[in-house]
Amino acid sequence: MRFVMNCVAVAAVFLCASSAFAQKGETVKLVRIDPLTGLLGPVGLNQQKTYQFLAEKFSGAGNAAGVKFEMGFIDNKLSPAESLNALKASIDSGVRYIIQGNSSAVALALSDAVTKHNERNPGKEVIYLNDSAVDPDLTNSKCSFWHFRFDADTTMKMEAMSSFMVDQKDVKKVYILGQNYSHGVQVARYTKETFGRKRPDIQIVGEDLHPMAQVRDFAPYIAKIKATGADTIVTGNWGSDLSLLIKAANEGGYTGKIFTYYTGAVGTPTALGTNGEGRVYQIAAGHYNMGGQMGKWMKEYKAKYNDDLSSVQFAHVFQTLGDAMAKAKSTDPVKVAGALEGIKSKSFNAEVEIRKADHQLQQPLYMTVWRKASAKYPYSPENTGMTLVPLKEYPNYVSSTPTSCQMKRPG
Repeated sequence: MRFVMNCVAVAAVFLCASSAFAQKGETVKLVRIDPLTGLLGPVGLNQQKTYQFLAEKFSGAGNAAGVKFEMGFIDNKLSPAESLNALKASIDSGVRYIIQGNSSAVALALSDAVTKHNERNPGKEVIYLNDSAVDPDLTNSKCSFWHFRFDADTTMKMEAMSSFMVDQKDVKKVYILGQNYSHGVQVARYTKETFGRKRPDIQIVGEDLHPMAQVRDFAPYIAKIKATGADTIVTGNWGSDLSLLIKAANEGGYTGKIFTYYTGAVGTPTALGTNGEGRVYQIAAGHYNMGGQMGKWMKEYKAKYNDDLSSVQFAHVFQTLGDAMAKAKSTDPVKVAGALEGIKSKSFNAEVEIRKADHQLQQPLYMTVWRKASAKYPYSPENTGMTLVPLKEYPNYVSSTPTSCQMKRPG
């Protein structure tokens, strides 16, 4: 009987191992946990369509492993508690790949929960793919073997942004405005730290943190900023918090420069309209006029959804995941996580690398400015007649920043 039981156990292990091998046509299920309702719902809905579009493009022959990517979505209402419930439901249904990005507060909660789940449930491990939560702590003091970030973090974006602003001699007085949660706090911190190192002559004349996705009128903030004499605003705001800020700046007659992370995201181009030309800047992992494969996808996406594909870094998720599954010859999260460490992939714009030390994707960043669309830069988001014109590309090594991560690996 003992011999028979041993044989059954060995057979079961072999069967499980065999089923984990990535084979052509195998389906890999991923669930994205992000807001689909409320003030920030439009961003989540746009990104949902982006994932559906890219999952189709990267499935089968579109990835090195030949797997099919199948997407699911859960509305977390921007709540960490709701997100943890969604995580549990996803795991219970057999999903082993979780995606999230909107809100670093949610990201920190998910990263911790995934790490604890994997420690307590060997054989049922989950990988957390972070597509846009940019709090540096996620790849520094709170880094996890199971967390991989595909957007550039706040320090990386600020490194590139400040490199550009070094030569902007008309920038003398800066006001920092942000959302009152981990991301906004980090943007404020690294703006002051980086400018102090690169442009100590710049005065920080004010700083405000406001409730996230709750402010409907930014006019009082704009009045306060104007009163300080600030010639430049630096903000990490996104979604409605950026759209409404831009709207208030236009209506309030603010004529200074505004440096952002997320001007291209849904809703903000319409809020800008023809105003802000030559004054509103974005530092990001891509832009609307990249050309090449991404340019073709943007046109196809626009025709299919009458919407704009702005979260270009999502393509890195599928590219590196397919490459890692091919390298691991498996879709098992433990093996794939190991294969993702240090992997280099040829993505839509350059060779990108997931740094082994902290699982932060190293990628180019782009400084763009809001201007009228032209023959050279024709793509017009939200049919505004305007676009983000590229000014400077920063290669991987320029935007890369150090990490303090002490990675704890399984075993």
